[in-house]
Amino acid sequence: MDFPHVSQGLGIVHPICIERGRNAEVWDERGTHYIDFIGGIGVLNLGHSHPEIVTAVKSQVDTLMHSAFNAVPHRGYLEVAKALDAFVPVSYPLSCMLTNSGAEATENALKVARAATGRQAVIAFDDGFHGRTLAALNLNGKVKPYKSRLGALPGPVYHVPFPSGESGVDADQAMAALERLFEVETPADEVACIIVEPVQGEGGFRVLCADFAKRLRALCDRHGIVLIFDEIQSGFGRTGARFAFSRLGVEPDLLLMGKSMAAGLPLAAVAGRTELMDAVPKGGLGGTYSGNALACAAARAVMALMSEEALASWGARQEALIVEAHQRWQASGRFPMLGDLTGVGAMRGIVFEDTDRTGAADHLAALLTAAREAGVLLMPSGRRRNVLRLLAPLTAEPDTLQEGLRRIERALESLVQPNTHTVEA
Repeated sequence: MDFPHVSQGLGIVHPICIERGRNAEVWDERGTHYIDFIGGIGVLNLGHSHPEIVTAVKSQVDTLMHSAFNAVPHRGYLEVAKALDAFVPVSYPLSCMLTNSGAEATENALKVARAATGRQAVIAFDDGFHGRTLAALNLNGKVKPYKSRLGALPGPVYHVPFPSGESGVDADQAMAALERLFEVETPADEVACIIVEPVQGEGGFRVLCADFAKRLRALCDRHGIVLIFDEIQSGFGRTGARFAFSRLGVEPDLLLMGKSMAAGLPLAAVAGRTELMDAVPKGGLGGTYSGNALACAAARAVMALMSEEALASWGARQEALIVEAHQRWQASGRFPMLGDLTGVGAMRGIVFEDTDRTGAADHLAALLTAAREAGVLLMPSGRRRNVLRLLAPLTAEPDTLQEGLRRIERALESLVQPNTHTVEA
């Protein structure tokens, strides 16, 4: 399918056009049915067109569609800010700014950190992803395709290895890299903030080492560095908890949120300690559409639905089905390209490995096509684009999830049968 009048700079994963969706199922313009394991790249943790969210948004349309909050405030923005204070599991009162997107939340977090510390340098991690705007872009821990042909980006930004059971880097190695950076590249007292994902999204669903997180928290306290957790993809229930950082035993100074925050309407946030959020001069934060009334209505409904009990139940159910399928596929010995399972809870990735004749990325590219032909939509991740990320709605019915996994298995079988499948250009 061609997409005329659309920039070729957009990389389209699946050349189809979706027309409607219900929970974990979608239909394209031709009426073809798919099970959706992409979920808007982590936006639809509560599925397509959740009835309670649809009702909330329709009700809001009848009263107020928009008011620019920094010109004329509206109650929806205030209610979301209050709800976030209760929803985010931190020990301090939460102050927030609502934004349109995760990248915008990242950009504003950098402004907050600079204003609060009077410093400029930022430390990020290999394989991290924090957005596509210029300052956020430089935080990303890989070049292709995000930084190619763009020249110098805003900085200074420094990268260190991401410590995780899936990365082969442990806490000692990552701490040593930080200490080397302070000795060779920039002094600690010139670093404004350190930004890290508790579970990397684009990086292949790798989980941050909890021991390192505790040591990182202590290091930031010791040097007056703002610690930012980016939970734009891992937050709002994706791992089976409200936020993945609660598994690490530490709290951030600033938290980035987005994606599933408003179930498909554009809303994100940067939130954190009041003394940090208030450091930017009055008028230094804001935006025309930030905290739009419709998106705020959706976000209030999302938080009402995402109780700890519901998230734990949904997450455990999805995790069990994915783990069982992966173990069965590996134990069968039929799929030599199939590697380890990454992630935690319902935020899971499957690593694809090189085989004698085919590279890992080619295996996964072929799977995306074969799976779509089998009726399930999938998404790649990882520096080498060799990690399959599974982002089905948490609310997906067990039968639908199982059918989606069966379709993935059929697609895998097509990859190991000679002359049955070719990779799309």
